Amino acid sequence: QVQLVESGGGSVQAGGSLRLSCVASGYTSRPICMGWFRQAPGKERERVATLSTYRITRYADSVNGRFTISDDNAKNTLYLQMNTLKPEDTAMYYCVAGQICSSDPVLFPYWGQGTQVTVSA
Repeated sequence: QVQLVESGGGSVQAGGSLRLSCVASGYTSRPICMGWFRQAPGKERERVATLSTYRITRYADSVNGRFTISDDNAKNTLYLQMNTLKPEDTAMYYCVAGQICSSDPVLFPYWGQGTQVTVSA
């Protein structure tokens, strides 16, 4: 059973930066796709970024150029560097893992507990 534990969320002012981390465990081979989704109050879950074992990345249009997804396989850790944060980035951010990279959250069977990011104007 894959387990995902996020950290790094917090409160920042607009224009600031945060780096989220996700430590993964419980697998013998890394899931093909890992990434980050977010959900703001009253809104649907949204893919933020995904990274496959083929090193293919995908970003939401709203974060492209500001956020960077990366990993450190030696540490079984996934990162999301978030720069130039905006109030509309405020959401709960979830680390996800699965065998298919997609914008559809249903295709990711493994989810972390989430870490809150709050950006004030």
